[in-house]
Amino acid sequence: MKLRAKFNLVLVSACLIGMGAASFLTYQVAQKNVLQEIENEIDIVRSNALAVRNYTATGITPLLADDNAILFIPNSVPSFSAQTVFAKFQESFPEYSYKEAALNPTNPDDLANDWEADMIDQLRADQSLDRVVSIRETDVGRSYVVAFPFTITKEGCLACHSDPDIAPAAMLDLYGPDNGFGWQMGETIGAQIVSVPMALADKRALELVLVILASIGAAFAVVIVLVNIMLSRIVLKPVSVMSDISEQVSMGDFSAPEYVKKGSDEISSLSASFNRMRRSLASAMKLLDD
Repeated sequence: MKLRAKFNLVLVSACLIGMGAASFLTYQVAQKNVLQEIENEIDIVRSNALAVRNYTATGITPLLADDNAILFIPNSVPSFSAQTVFAKFQESFPEYSYKEAALNPTNPDDLANDWEADMIDQLRADQSLDRVVSIRETDVGRSYVVAFPFTITKEGCLACHSDPDIAPAAMLDLYGPDNGFGWQMGETIGAQIVSVPMALADKRALELVLVILASIGAAFAVVIVLVNIMLSRIVLKPVSVMSDISEQVSMGDFSAPEYVKKGSDEISSLSASFNRMRRSLASAMKLLDD
């Protein structure tokens, strides 16, 4: 194997090892940053849901209060409004899911399943938690799930959920007296649960890694080209010329001109030493002929 091939093999191997290490570290950091971005987006989704809930509670429910005495209107319930608005949002962003899950909901559609109940129990066990994060295997692959506690902080909630005897009759007619009651002030009764497929984070992280690897690869390619040009001009060409001259001299042909490489580097020093050796050899051969 020639010197250039050996040199390029070492360079390419170093580049591949460097790019492999860089891709691994970059992917880890990129995924961490992307997860942080996703958490920020989840906070935005939650804040939007809270805004819808607040608007419904303060702007819609009071207007329909009289009608609810005759016919219970689900649209006047903050939870119903928030999830209905999110369903429209989900048409544009299907990768996100949102549910207001409860352990004892009025509406059976809001009943927490097993893993949702586990997250709610964690929030109930530690009131200082503002969220619980979990990565779950789902039908669409791994999902990044965040649960935010729903805690009773307003007396108005207890008007409908403390005791069936004081709940609106129209609500009892619609949902019955068995579910959604017995709530207490300060109790965490459920959670806002937002989930995003991890494939989204993996995709974003992979895209970032590919961009960085492309940049590193381009930089390495430029370095390899420049190093090869310098290797050819500074080392390989002078050595090749001296090799050809030494071949002639070894055959007794001293007609080839001396090769002088200007400069003070090692190859220049080698060319000067080679020329002195050649002159000494020529003098010795001349003495033998005489």
